[in-house]
Amino acid sequence: MLRASSRKTQDAPDDAVAVPGFLSGLSGRILALTVVIIMSAEIVFFVPSLASMRLRWLDDRLSTAAAAATVIDGLQPQVLPRALQDETLMATGTKAIVLRKDGASQLLAITDMPPEISKTYDLTDVGPVEAVVDAFDELLFGGDRAIRVFGPIGDSDAIIELVISDDELRHALLVYARNIFLLSILLSTFTAMLIFFRLNAILVRPLRRQIANMQAFSDHPDLPESVYRPEETTDELGIAGRHLASMQSELQKTLRQQKRLAELGLAVSKINHDMRNILASAQLMSDRIAGTDDPVVRRVAPKLLRAIDRAAAYSRSVLSYGQVSEAEPKREMVGLFELINDVHDYLELSAEQPIDWVNRVPEELKVDADPEQLFRVVFNLCRNSVQALTQQAGEKRDTLNCLIVSAQRHGSVVSLSVDDTGPGMPQRARENLFAAFRGGVRSGGTGLGLAIARELVLAHGGTIALVEKAGQGTLFRIEIPDRPVALENWRSETGA
Repeated sequence: MLRASSRKTQDAPDDAVAVPGFLSGLSGRILALTVVIIMSAEIVFFVPSLASMRLRWLDDRLSTAAAAATVIDGLQPQVLPRALQDETLMATGTKAIVLRKDGASQLLAITDMPPEISKTYDLTDVGPVEAVVDAFDELLFGGDRAIRVFGPIGDSDAIIELVISDDELRHALLVYARNIFLLSILLSTFTAMLIFFRLNAILVRPLRRQIANMQAFSDHPDLPESVYRPEETTDELGIAGRHLASMQSELQKTLRQQKRLAELGLAVSKINHDMRNILASAQLMSDRIAGTDDPVVRRVAPKLLRAIDRAAAYSRSVLSYGQVSEAEPKREMVGLFELINDVHDYLELSAEQPIDWVNRVPEELKVDADPEQLFRVVFNLCRNSVQALTQQAGEKRDTLNCLIVSAQRHGSVVSLSVDDTGPGMPQRARENLFAAFRGGVRSGGTGLGLAIARELVLAHGGTIALVEKAGQGTLFRIEIPDRPVALENWRSETGA
C-alpha cells in the first residue's frame, strides 16, 4: 500500500499543475518589479541631482575666477603680464575673464578665443526646468563647444564672466552619471533583495503552501489530513487560508454525503424491487376483497385500493428521484377541495389527537396540475404540520393545535396555503430549507419531504416558499400557474 502510494507521488498525473520556475514565478516577478521600481525612483532623483551638480561645477569656476579677478583688479592701472595671464587662465580653466563693474566691462585675461560661442549661461537666476534641460544638453551634445558663463561676485554688483571649453564639464557630468548609475544598481539590488526575501517569507511561501495543499487535496479529497491548516494571522492570506480550509471541509462533508446517498440509493433500489412485488400481490388481494358483499368492506375497499395504487406509484418513482429526475407532470384540471379531503383521510387524524383540521378551499376551485404529484406535495406539508402539532400537544396541553388549508385563484394562478399553529420551524431548518438530508425539522428527519415538494412544484412552473407570519406556527404557500394555451388549440376546441 505504501509502495503504491509512493509510486503515485513520484509519477505525477498529466493534468497536475506544474510549479513555476523562479523567473516565471511570483518570486522572480517580485524581484524584477522591485528592481524596476527602485531604479525608476533613482532616475527621478538623478535628473535634478545632475542639474545641481552642473550648476555647482560652474559656480566653482566662477568663484575661482572671481578670486583671481579681485587680485588682478587691485593691481590696476598696471597691465598683467602675459605669463601671469596664462597661469591665471590655466588655474581657472578658462579662455577669458571679464569683470563688469560700475557699468564698465574690463578684460582681465584672455588666451586664444574660439571662433564661436555655442552657449551662454546666466547663473544669476536659473529655473529648475532650465537647469535640467541645460544639464542633459551638455551631457548628450557637449564636449567640443565654447560656452560663456557669467554670474555675480558674492553680494556685490560686480559680475564675473568666463569663456570656457565644456570638455571638462561634460567629462565631470559623465563621471557623475556613471557613479550615480553604479550606486543606484548597488542600492536597488541590495534593497530589492531585502524586500524580496521579506515578501517571499510573508507572501510567496504561504501561497506556495496553499497551492501545494490544493494539489494534494485534488488527489485525495476524502482524506481528513488533506484539509488545509491555515495560519492564525489577520491578513488577507490568513483569511484566504481559513476560507480554503472551510471550503475543503464542506466539500469533504458533501463528498461523504454523496457517498452515503449512493449507498442508500443502491439499498433503496433493492428494497424497491421486492416492495413492488409485494404491492402487486396486495393489489390482487384488494381486487378480490372489493368483490365481497360486506357493506363495510365495500365502503373501505376503494380507499384501500387508492392507497395501494399510490404506494405502487411511489415505489416506481423512487428510482427516478434517485436519478434526480421526476416524471413530467400529467396535468389536468383537478378539483382541489376533493384532493385536500383525500389528504385528510390519509393523515388518519384520530380522536386522541387534539388537532383541528380546517379545509377552506372553495368547492368549485380547480387547479391545472398533476393530481398525484400535487397530492404528494400537499400531503408532505400537512404531514409535517401534523407531526409538529402532535409533539406540541404532548408537551403543552392548553395550546391551540390547528391546521388550515386554504386556496384561491388569482387570474391564471392558484395560490394554496398550508398554515398551522405549531411551534414553528427552527433556525437550522430555515437555513437548509428544501435541502435533502439537511432541512429536517424533527429529530431524525431527513428533509426529503420538502425537497420532493419543491421539485414537484417547480416541475409545474410554480413556486413554494416559507412565509413569515405574525403569530405562532408555520405557513407554506404554493403558487401554480395554469398552462398557457396555444391559440390554435383554443380555436379548435371552441370551434372559433
